[in-house]
Amino acid sequence: MSTKARIKDIAVRAGVSPATVSRALSGSSLVAGPTVTQIQQVAASMGYRPNISARNLRTQKTMSILIVVRDIGNPFYLNVFKGVESVAHDAGYSVLMGNTENDSKREADYFDMLQDGHADGMILMTGKMPRGYKLPKNISDKVVVALEMIDDVDLSHVVIDNEQASIDVVNHLISLGHKRIAHIAGPVPEGMSARRLRSFRKAMKQEGLAVPDDYVQQGDFSYQSGEAATKRLLALESRPTAIYAANDEMAFGAIRAARDEGLSIPQDLSIIGFDDIYLAGAFVPALTTVNQPCLEIGQQAMNRLLAHLAGENPTTEPIVVPTHIVMRETTAPPMKGS
Repeated sequence: MSTKARIKDIAVRAGVSPATVSRALSGSSLVAGPTVTQIQQVAASMGYRPNISARNLRTQKTMSILIVVRDIGNPFYLNVFKGVESVAHDAGYSVLMGNTENDSKREADYFDMLQDGHADGMILMTGKMPRGYKLPKNISDKVVVALEMIDDVDLSHVVIDNEQASIDVVNHLISLGHKRIAHIAGPVPEGMSARRLRSFRKAMKQEGLAVPDDYVQQGDFSYQSGEAATKRLLALESRPTAIYAANDEMAFGAIRAARDEGLSIPQDLSIIGFDDIYLAGAFVPALTTVNQPCLEIGQQAMNRLLAHLAGENPTTEPIVVPTHIVMRETTAPPMKGS
């Protein structure tokens, strides 16, 4: 049975002291470059793996990052996770995902984990702070908010411009000739949902188009809520000719509801989503939607968190990542006479 290589074994083979090996493998600047290279080559040839637990105990770090999301079942988060993990891995960190299920107590539990030292930092993607939770000052520089702006907290943010994205959606539909445009909103008054709804109304008003009260239906970002909201819209005497859903899952639900009513997409009803999850292009018909560059958002968020953890004190001015509409198969001019 082979035995695990130890620092003193590497020292013997490299002809240096164990202290020199330890410094070289920990990245100390006290060891000359050629010696570091020699020690690294010897360690690799002997299959050496560092004792992570001992290193973490010595440095008082876990080398772990928490990503906290509202619903781990939503495929939207996958590319954000990939972006975070790619940067974290290169920096020697592992990434853990926490699922809150929109439960305020679970949200607070993850902050407690961070405060108790079970992770070194957090990337928060729930769009809100736990209800009644006061953020301790000693962990505020260990948290970066991604995707959704949280108002009234002094934290770093990596976000998109939800307002402009919603305006772009409305302008796209109007350019096709639509005037009766409905919106399936996310959970209001949460910040992201409120911003998209507010900008939807603003863009419609700027074009002199009315938004009847029934043309705004609230969902919760789930497929089922999009389906239910669309059934309510299609039951109206004056149906919309286009629906803007605040995320792709609700847009998929909207398409299902329209098909159940015998409607063709986009001939009878145009539908546009938001997020551009990987299923959007595979869905039939392929979904026209707002692309959020999730991989880049994850990378930017992790880089910002690393800067905080390194004590660089970067500005908390938000990083705003641009979006664009991906034109596919679910929007078209309204039928004549609609």
